[in-house]
Amino acid sequence: MDINKIIIENVKELVKTQFQTDATGHDWFHIERVYNMACFLHEKEGGDRELIEISALLHDISDHKFNGGSPTKGGDIAFEILVSMGYNIEKAQKIKEIINQISYKGALVSDQTNSLEAQIVQDADRLDALGAIGIARAFAYGGNRNREIYNPSIPPVMHETFEAYKNSKNHTINHFHEKLLLLTSKLHTNTAKTIGLKRHSILENFLNDFLNEWNFIK
Repeated sequence: MDINKIIIENVKELVKTQFQTDATGHDWFHIERVYNMACFLHEKEGGDRELIEISALLHDISDHKFNGGSPTKGGDIAFEILVSMGYNIEKAQKIKEIINQISYKGALVSDQTNSLEAQIVQDADRLDALGAIGIARAFAYGGNRNREIYNPSIPPVMHETFEAYKNSKNHTINHFHEKLLLLTSKLHTNTAKTIGLKRHSILENFLNDFLNEWNFIK
């Protein structure tokens, strides 16, 4: 086995150990799903598989939601991990840049992805926020952050800046309108868009059923 494959396996074990007890929807199984989806998208869309695999595994190594709000700390930590494992510095720098482009930063904040690899990993991550699993993850995160399930007196906000988005404490149903329902239109690859449309419809059907039950009149 060559050194890069060994590094990928070591990264898997490191990430699995760090995230196996997470209860926010950003656990090892989320990372594994993103990794598997990214590999699938690579098969359909191309790109550098090695960069895609490692970036997918490390994409949540220091998420801004959990590190005090820094959108670049994740890339910095990923770079340090890879260099400490003896990985090529130039490739580690590319992975750092990919990871720092992945996160959603607000409804009206434009995405800045400068490579197919970044688009594929971002698409894979966003697909895991859609569909049935996306619904489960949204409420897991909301519960972990002591957020209300729904409060009809508080409308959703289309955040214009990352600062406004990261500081929002809105209820979980608003998260659907402020992020989840917007993700399909922000996907990059054709393969992800096809998958996203089906998962998007699951979100819409859930919200329709949720509001019908909430507003039930005998």
